[in-house]
Amino acid sequence: MFKVPAKFSSSVSCLLLVCGLTSSVSAATPSELQTWIDSPVRSLENKARDQYRHPGETLNFFGLKPTMSVLEIWPARGWYTEILAPYLKAQGQLTIANFRKNDGTIEDEKKLFWARLAAKLDQDIAKHPEHFGTVAVLEYDPPGQMGLGSVNQYDMVLSFRNSHIWNEQGYLLDVFRSFYDVLKPGGTLGLVEHRSSRLSEISSRAGEGYLDEYYVISVARQAGFVLEESSEINANAKDTKDYPKGVYALPPTLAMGNVDRQKYLDIGESDRMTLRFRKPQTP
Repeated sequence: MFKVPAKFSSSVSCLLLVCGLTSSVSAATPSELQTWIDSPVRSLENKARDQYRHPGETLNFFGLKPTMSVLEIWPARGWYTEILAPYLKAQGQLTIANFRKNDGTIEDEKKLFWARLAAKLDQDIAKHPEHFGTVAVLEYDPPGQMGLGSVNQYDMVLSFRNSHIWNEQGYLLDVFRSFYDVLKPGGTLGLVEHRSSRLSEISSRAGEGYLDEYYVISVARQAGFVLEESSEINANAKDTKDYPKGVYALPPTLAMGNVDRQKYLDIGESDRMTLRFRKPQTP
């Protein structure tokens, strides 16, 4: 069971239930964005996951515009990068804050795996320059490497399914503060994260990899952000969140192997919160 820390709980109860900030899917996906979602550069495997990740609706909900300077945090295999980069290449700029490269000093197996993902994404970008354009790349490895650029540099910061990792490591508030610093006043933080089951206003329960939505909102507010709107775009009512390997039992990881494989395929990807935060014009 996960409990919301006491210092966050006093303001949590009104965040969504009272304030009524939940919305349904907003306007239709702009045609230019859909062009890149349908691009032949994207693999059939990646396109098959659109039904769970709703890239057009999600990016539209966050307010993405082709003229923006956008920072994507920990893109992993670049599932969103291959949509964001071509959309922004003509008028805007995409920067990716990737995992730390393997300089020979990494010993943690998980970080070695992440470093391999970062290297592979670099290769993919270099292989298709006509698709990706010029993507700026930096390394982000809390707590040692947390520089994301200049103060007030970006119009938008995006993070997809990363917050549970920072929370497990004890850095979630520090990470959100680093996002706040580099966003322009009025800029947007867009978050998608695996969502735990809600038991009460101060507690929730789920397997490994899930986070309480109210808790995430509270931490973001501690960092200075204002919750502008939430959406059920990426909700999945089939996700019971009680699997032996947590969220990793579900696609795409399928950590249970052949054990109940069809069951997890039928559930699909996880139930997810989709949150849009704003950095205030004045602190």
